[in-house]
Parts: sequence; C-alpha cells; structure tokens
Amino acid sequence: MGKGSVYSTSIGQKLNTKSSTEAELVGVSDVMPMIVWTRYFLEAQGYDVKESPIYQDNMSAMLLEKNGKKSSGKRTRHINIRYFFVTDRIAAHEVHVEYCPTGDMLADFFTKPLQGSAFRKFRNRILNIQE
Repeated sequence: MGKGSVYSTSIGQKLNTKSSTEAELVGVSDVMPMIVWTRYFLEAQGYDVKESPIYQDNMSAMLLEKNGKKSSGKRTRHINIRYFFVTDRIAAHEVHVEYCPTGDMLADFFTKPLQGSAFRKFRNRILNIQE
C-alpha cells in the first residue's frame, strides 16, 4: 500500500521474559493477530496480498519462529506453545521472517532515543525524504 506501513505498534510487553530471544518471540506473538486480521481485511477488499515480512535482528528468535519447538534448547524449553502461532502463519505462507541488522531496524526510531545521523536516517525513511 504505497510506501507507508498499514499497521505498526509499540507497546510494553505484559509479561517478564528470561531472554531477548523470548522477548522477541512474545512480541511477534502479541502483534500476530493484527497482522493476520489486516491481511484478511485487505484480501476481502480485493487486494492481492503477498507474504507480510516480519523483520528481526535476533537469529535465535528467527529460528524459533520458523521451526517452532523443534529449535528449542535448554534455555527455551519453557516457552509456552501459544507463542508459536507465528510458526503456523509462516507454514501457511502468510508471513515470512527476514533478518534486519540492528543498525537498519526502523522500529528503533519509535522505541529508542536516537541522536545524530541515526535519527536523521530513520526520520528520512519514515517521511520518505530523499537525500
């Protein structure tokens, strides 16, 4: 839909996690219902919707999202199966997970205090300003 996002959100998680990997998995799980709803809404309006990308900078979280419990190790065995809803959506080709280096993570603009060139870089991408 043009160059803007259809949906974005930034909220505090409602649960304490033991690692950044678990925090990433819970974060994706929290927003997944809205991604699926938006997809179905757009399809009902007649739009052809391709796989929606989910950008991650945590390789461990990406493995858990793609493979589900099969990728669990001793530090992630405790994670509840409900956080693997994203695995089902990936298998159904509704979403896909892509690696995005931390320095290019656009969401950081909304969640971290950025200064100087990082602030200008993300601001320009969000506002579609060419330099």
